Amino acid sequence: MNPTIFQEKGFQYVEKGEGPILILLHGLFGALSNFEYIFNRFSEEYKVIIPLLPIYDKEHKDPSVEGLTEYVEAFIAMKGIDNCTLLGNSLGGHIALVFTLRNPDLVNAMILTGSSGLFESGMGSSFPKRGSYEYIRERVAYTFYSPDTASKELVDEVFDIVGDNFRTLKILRIARSAQRHNMRTEIVNIKVPTLLIWGLNDNITPPRVAYEFQKLIRNSELKFIDKCGHAAMMEQPKLFNSILSVFLKNQTQALA
Repeated sequence: MNPTIFQEKGFQYVEKGEGPILILLHGLFGALSNFEYIFNRFSEEYKVIIPLLPIYDKEHKDPSVEGLTEYVEAFIAMKGIDNCTLLGNSLGGHIALVFTLRNPDLVNAMILTGSSGLFESGMGSSFPKRGSYEYIRERVAYTFYSPDTASKELVDEVFDIVGDNFRTLKILRIARSAQRHNMRTEIVNIKVPTLLIWGLNDNITPPRVAYEFQKLIRNSELKFIDKCGHAAMMEQPKLFNSILSVFLKNQTQALA
């Protein structure tokens, strides 16, 4: 995935398509390639936008869920967006939850996949062997049901990230912020239609986390994907997109 990266008023993002706005929020180790299948499929019917979160940006001084949410708020205000659908994976889901609670009038619907906010067990909390390529390869593979999904390109990308002291420090601070910010008492106030798409074999945010989200978010539906880990949109893209398509069409009809 090599789309044009737009730069506007201090923000970086990719954008494609016309129609209702679908904003994709990536995770802690997320990259544009994580959303390749969603971006290509849904830009045929929607305006799909992916803001590049400033996880490694030295100018961004608040490495926390709150700080990243404020960044997304500023980005959406800069773009003049007054209604959208949010889709977040992992940390991106956490940011979507906070954003929706703070800006309910701007969000038509929300999709969470492997979201943090209740519980997360991942390699973001510490890097005891961050100089070991094999260790990083094992941890990246742990993200998926099929280790083959952890391509050499993906492992190389993560290895390069955690090999940088500044980036590692920011990752640790953001990960700890997410772990401290448990939203159990807050998300009961979310009212927008919410779709939970979860890997049945997710080791980072296990299925019990998905059930907890479903219980706490009143207007939510849960769909599991078998033989699938923490990044369902990467590992089972056809099935993920099929589930997402039905949900988005239903929401478009409800708003018509």
